[in-house]
Amino acid sequence: MQVKNSVALVTGANRGLGRHFAQALLERGAAKVYATARRPEQIDLPGVETLPLDITDEQAVARVADLAQDVTLLVNNAGASTGTDLVTGDKALIRQELDTFFWGTLEMTRAFAPILAANAGGAILNINSVMSWSAYRGANAYHVAKAAEWALTNGSRLELADQGTQVTGLFLAMTDTGHQEWWTGPLNRPEDVVRAALDGLEAGRLEIVVDEMSAGAKALLAQDPGVFTGQ
Repeated sequence: MQVKNSVALVTGANRGLGRHFAQALLERGAAKVYATARRPEQIDLPGVETLPLDITDEQAVARVADLAQDVTLLVNNAGASTGTDLVTGDKALIRQELDTFFWGTLEMTRAFAPILAANAGGAILNINSVMSWSAYRGANAYHVAKAAEWALTNGSRLELADQGTQVTGLFLAMTDTGHQEWWTGPLNRPEDVVRAALDGLEAGRLEIVVDEMSAGAKALLAQDPGVFTGQ
């Protein structure tokens, strides 16, 4: 997958990592970048084509797919973070995270798979997380939703291989997108994350793990679950 001359669509492009993706795609020579968001008027990046999109709304996804028939690269970046646990948390908030990361990403994949097939295969980049692989008290709804997105990435990769569509997962820990004031640990620079993502995509990598924390979390999957809880 080559970024230069591609036609990319980025969800959640009004801020944070999504905005960085849209900007980097333009800088790398994408022929067109569709920048989407629930409130597209918040997108302030020159050179992109803005579209309204709520990925949890099937009709909104269908409308965007009808308008963007030339897409060759889909970046599933839109997200939600409610800070909700599973046993005592608000079930509506748990569903919100699953609706975004699993059902919304699945809806985008289903809508754009035939478009990518018609455009020589192309690629899908799903923005996963270190929390695809690790639980964290206070955000376990996010963990479950990101684990589901990881499984979705793996499953759709197999299903879309025959049409020549590359499905890549990006895995990262906390990244400085302007909303981590409460976090006292290390932060990735968003421009470094995006650079690693697009380099890996162009190299044909199916999983891109951008930091030591994410690499460590994946490695721990082979260990006893007690290593996560100290038991």
